[in-house]
Amino acid sequence: MRKTLDRENKQFLTVNAETLAGMLNCGRATAVKIGTDAGAKIQIGRRTLYKVSIVEKYLDSLSGE
Repeated sequence: MRKTLDRENKQFLTVNAETLAGMLNCGRATAVKIGTDAGAKIQIGRRTLYKVSIVEKYLDSLSGE
């Protein structure tokens, strides 16, 4: 299997669980729970990604904005 290349763009449409945890400054399990509760989970084959814009809207709704 080929290694995924790092890209220069820092604004992602989708991220994996590890990157989402880094963006949210929380643990991986908490990030997965937030992404799933928000309905941002995208399954592509065996890979699971989370749509960043949906997670942002979900967190804004929780904070009352």
